[in-house]
Order: sequence, then structure tokens, then C-alpha cells
Amino acid sequence: MPTYLYFILLVSWIAWVSAFLTRKRATTARQINPRARWGILLEAVGFGLLWQGHFWERDPGWRVIPAVVLFSLAAVLSWTGIAALGKQWRIDAGLNPDHQLIRSGPYAIVRHPIYASMFCLLLGTGLLVSPWPLFLAAMTFFLIGTEIRVRIEDSLLAAQFGDDFAAYKRAVPAYIPWLR
Repeated sequence: MPTYLYFILLVSWIAWVSAFLTRKRATTARQINPRARWGILLEAVGFGLLWQGHFWERDPGWRVIPAVVLFSLAAVLSWTGIAALGKQWRIDAGLNPDHQLIRSGPYAIVRHPIYASMFCLLLGTGLLVSPWPLFLAAMTFFLIGTEIRVRIEDSLLAAQFGDDFAAYKRAVPAYIPWLR
């Protein structure tokens, strides 16, 4: 793999993860659903699978340009998603005592922009480092894990916000724009 691709990967991952490192997470939750941690585990398995091929031998060719576009989108979604959530952002699926339903910024396009950003990061990385069979397996694990998280988080929000969330859910896709 050419050296410049390592640089693209490093900068892209730092740009994505730095959004999370610069924000304070909520400390107290009124309600947490620990089952969502299974989703995180499956998402992590997906990311781990990307790196199981001989990535250092790969020359991704044409896939560099779409990967850079996906990395850019991942960074924008992570930064704007975290900013829009503010003090409501947490790793665990949970609700704060003063939780609000956020529908502005990237939340006007997808209900879960942070998962959309993770998916973009996975796709961009996979395009550069993974052979297709591993890439497909990684996407499968990631999407199953994300669906677990989305369903749990949506059920928490539905219980908290009722008809308001139901209308939002009908109007805005989960984490892939235009896909219902």
C-alpha cells in the first residue's frame, strides 16, 4: 500500500474520533439500556474484520477518491452530530432526565448521524484496506450491530416522546439518507 494511503487513513480516523474526544459526555442518565452494548460489540467486530487481509499489499486504485469522500462525510457527520446532541451524547443508549428530541443539524437528514458517520468511516476504510469478502463480512457485522443500537435507541425515544418521535421517525430515515 502506498505511504500516502496510511496518511489518508490516519488523518481521517483522527478527524473522525477527535469529535468524540473533545466533548463531554452526559454523566447521569435517567434510563440506560445495557443491551445496546451488544450492538457496539458487533460494530467493533465489523471494524476489526476490515484489517484482517494483507492490507499492506493492496493498491486500492480508483477506490481512493470515494474513500476520501466517505472519510470527509464521516468527519462532518461526527462533528455536527456530537455538536447537535450536546450534553445528551453518551456511549450507552440512554436518556437524560432533561432529554430533548434533537431534529436540527444532521438530525434533520438522519435520526442517527453518528451511526451514519461510523458507516462512512467503515466504508472508506474498507475501500482502502479490505478484500471484498472481508469488506462484505465487516459491513454485515456492522449493520447488524447498528440495527440493534438503532432499535434500542428508537424504543427509548418513542417511550419518552411518543407521537412526536413517531412523526419524526416517519419523516427521517435512521442512518442512511433516502432509505426507509
